[in-house]
Amino acid sequence: MKVSVCIPTFKYGRFIAETIESILCQTCTDFELLIIDDNSPDDTADIVSRYAQQDARIRFSVNPENLGMVKNWNYCLSQARGDYIKFVFGDDLLAAPDALNRMVSRLDSDQTISLVASARYLIDERSAVLSELSGFSKDCTLSGPDVINYCLSRQKNLIGEPSVTMFRRNQATRGFNENYQQIVDLEMWFHLLEQGRFSYISDRLCSFRVHQKQQTARNNQNLGDINDVPHLLEDYAEKPYITLSYFMKAYLCYDHLHGIWKRSQHDQSRQQAVRTLISDQWGLVAFWGWYPMYKVFKPFLKLYKMLIQPM
Repeated sequence: MKVSVCIPTFKYGRFIAETIESILCQTCTDFELLIIDDNSPDDTADIVSRYAQQDARIRFSVNPENLGMVKNWNYCLSQARGDYIKFVFGDDLLAAPDALNRMVSRLDSDQTISLVASARYLIDERSAVLSELSGFSKDCTLSGPDVINYCLSRQKNLIGEPSVTMFRRNQATRGFNENYQQIVDLEMWFHLLEQGRFSYISDRLCSFRVHQKQQTARNNQNLGDINDVPHLLEDYAEKPYITLSYFMKAYLCYDHLHGIWKRSQHDQSRQQAVRTLISDQWGLVAFWGWYPMYKVFKPFLKLYKMLIQPM
């Protein structure tokens, strides 16, 4: 089997039918559709069961208890049978009928490619297009370490969300790192890019939905990402291919924490939690001692990020 299309879902009954339809209409037919519901209390199971009765390519199961987001992603990986993995979350869509074929073609054509991604639409709860997102300006194939350095230098996930990627199952046996919450996908992309090259399709093949009930929104509200950026730098900063200086690594950590602190000033319920986390990671005296140098250096970093363009 060529592709396992994996839908890990939780409480997306209102979106799941549209997601499934966008997959079943693909011109590529050599795939299984693996849907694993993380014990949703809504009508997800009823909706998916009706589709599964009509199409033998659909494998559906419901977790007996809620595993949580990352564990459910990894359970999908453990159950997949295809050569390639294509995640599509329960609220996202494939936006083009040839999306699977085009990603498969990239992986088939070059065994050194470990990760494929495309540009995507940003859609709302009614599937109306809000904007178009693209991390790269044109089709390209780049070395994995170069893309990792670009993402770290730009402080941005240039690759995209799991729903816009495809990768080889045999290179993802480690699974997603459960020590991360918010940027668990980016850390996985780094893991894959250490094994091969990155290929980008500039056409918008997928749609990523934004709404308040999604996991990313909940993580932002709960400060789920405050430890992830320092953790990512700690895990990857000493790799031999990383080109960031020691000062730049420290600056990126500080900039991340300062941004969280600044946002917390508009939400009193978060201020004490942010203050405690900053104290634990930097110490309040050291944090504010860095501030004058941070303000001086920040304009130069903005210029640097503008000049560092991957494509």
